Amino acid sequence: MADINLTKAVRSNLLSLQSTAAQMSKTQERLATGLKVNSALDNPTNFFTASSLNSRASDMGNLLDSMSNGISTIEAADNGLKSITKTVESMQSTLRQARQDKSFKTASYTVDSSLTSGTLTFTGGAFTSAQSVSLAGTDAAASSNATSSSTSFTFGGPQTFDVDDALSFTIAVDGGAAKAVTINRAVVQGVGNGDDTIDDIDELQSAISAAFATAGVTGVTLSNDGTDLTITSNLKGATSDIQIAATAVSDVNTSGFANTTGIANVDAANGSASGGAAAYTVDELVNKINNDSNLNTAIRASNDNGKLRIENLSTQTLNIDGVTSSGKLDGTTSGAANIGGNEVRKSLVEQFNNLRDQLDKFADDASFNGINLLRGDKLKLTFNETGTSTIEIQAKKSDGSATSINNTELGITLAEEAHFDNDTTLDARLDVLSDALGTLRSHASNFGSNLSIVENRQDFTKNMINTLETGAANLTLADTNEEAANLLALQTRQQLSSTALSMASQADQAVLRLF
Repeated sequence: MADINLTKAVRSNLLSLQSTAAQMSKTQERLATGLKVNSALDNPTNFFTASSLNSRASDMGNLLDSMSNGISTIEAADNGLKSITKTVESMQSTLRQARQDKSFKTASYTVDSSLTSGTLTFTGGAFTSAQSVSLAGTDAAASSNATSSSTSFTFGGPQTFDVDDALSFTIAVDGGAAKAVTINRAVVQGVGNGDDTIDDIDELQSAISAAFATAGVTGVTLSNDGTDLTITSNLKGATSDIQIAATAVSDVNTSGFANTTGIANVDAANGSASGGAAAYTVDELVNKINNDSNLNTAIRASNDNGKLRIENLSTQTLNIDGVTSSGKLDGTTSGAANIGGNEVRKSLVEQFNNLRDQLDKFADDASFNGINLLRGDKLKLTFNETGTSTIEIQAKKSDGSATSINNTELGITLAEEAHFDNDTTLDARLDVLSDALGTLRSHASNFGSNLSIVENRQDFTKNMINTLETGAANLTLADTNEEAANLLALQTRQQLSSTALSMASQADQAVLRLF
């Protein structure tokens, strides 16, 4: 192909048109993509810096999904804890309702005043083994001159108890086991003026009474006449007996407790009774039953217009031998009498166990995406793209070891009817539930703290992604207003260049006129 020679003016205008066309193409690309840096050829530094920022933003964006799932997992555990807490509170209400209910069943029986022997025997109810009470004896009130045994001693004067001071002795009442009684500084401070001194015989009586209560001494009455303190058996007749032995005094002045030389070892004289055995009166039977520690935790006796009323302090049926089918005490008949259990408390046992069963079900269902923090699962979340910032969330005990949240770990055992028989066992269960609530609140606080950490980190990550993407955009995004203005200017330049090229070519065309 032959070379084509262009004039200098044409070639200059042609180059200008080509340059303008190239700039217009670049400007149009920027307007189309919105980017002023579309490849490394445009600006290597900005292109690779923006790519790095966008890559980090993308990696952190992927972590947001994990954080979102983590938050949902913690919220699921919190939902379970809230339901479990409400369940435990309902269980507390059930126990309190049972404790307040006193609708124990009773039955009244006629006392036969002609009896000279026989017993009432109790089985079932709150009794773990058969227990009996005599219906007649030589110490019955029917014996006209029946008396009770007693012992007394004289208060010698005020006595101050230091830290190591103590007065101790054993006492056996009416042939029962000897029980150790101790009067020390703590006992003295609990009576009278609350100081360390027994100032008078009334304070001494209060101190001994408190010590008797601590030692479980029953069946006696304390009294004083201002000088002498007397311990009297509540039992009348020949079997009435009080024995004081093993007297020991530490540092305390023994003359302050003088029966000549202090509280002597005493075998009090037995009471007396005339005639043979006689039937106990209703009041005597009431006294015997209510003062017998083997009986008074399971039944309660009272005088019902001359009849012996027995109250069954249990949710289970109480069987009584020694009562006829007509309701008269004879001391021999078997299987004719029983007293039903407390139906209200019995139904509350079932209600308690149903609530307990729901507690474990709430814990089992509090999972999200296969992770259940209430069953001891561990949730691990990563907070940055390098994996150097993480958090592990798990239910833990106070010692830091992993645990689950269920009835076993909370110490809530299955209730039996016998557990609702008396207030003591109900109070023990209430204490367990109170501790369980404390544990649940501790776990809720721990999960709440972790949730706050993850949510804060989620907000931080979102802000960081925005910062990174904004930084990348600042390096690569085009200013559309500027680029539009540039395109308009380039179009104008292109038109002018075309006109100039046309004028330059007309100079070459003038030679044609010569032909």
